[in-house]
Amino acid sequence: MAAPHPRSPTLDLLLPDEAATAALARRVAACARAGDVIALCGDLGTGKTVFARAFIGALAPGAESEEVPSPTFTLLQCYDREPAPVWHFDLYRLSRPDEVYELGFEEALAEAISLIEWPERMGPLLPADRLDVHLTYGETANARRAVLVGAGSWAARLDGLDHND
Repeated sequence: MAAPHPRSPTLDLLLPDEAATAALARRVAACARAGDVIALCGDLGTGKTVFARAFIGALAPGAESEEVPSPTFTLLQCYDREPAPVWHFDLYRLSRPDEVYELGFEEALAEAISLIEWPERMGPLLPADRLDVHLTYGETANARRAVLVGAGSWAARLDGLDHND
């Protein structure tokens, strides 16, 4: 799991079902802008891809039915969205942190919103200015807990996320 930032603002939320995870993703998407890094941390099945699909869908009104596949085998999927393109990285299969550069990570940082599943695979290359979304299993089969940790420009934006749709 990506290490949380010391003394960064934190938001701890209980998500009773997949719809609540998607609603959180839509709220985060409404705050996102070019150059943002959103690190999606959690074990298999905790909702990282659910979050990513809802985030990507929220930035394309009218295109909610567009297929958003998990980039597990391709490592990267790119989406033309507003206010910026979204680059959805799944780094589970990365062997070394520097392989992220072969995927165009520097270009993503310059012009896109980067959603990164398995960000810990980047090691020290993971930018410090980011939003960490830590997803864990909840008390019931469909429930999840989300702990959001904001650093840099995300620190001030976390306050606006602590409400329901």
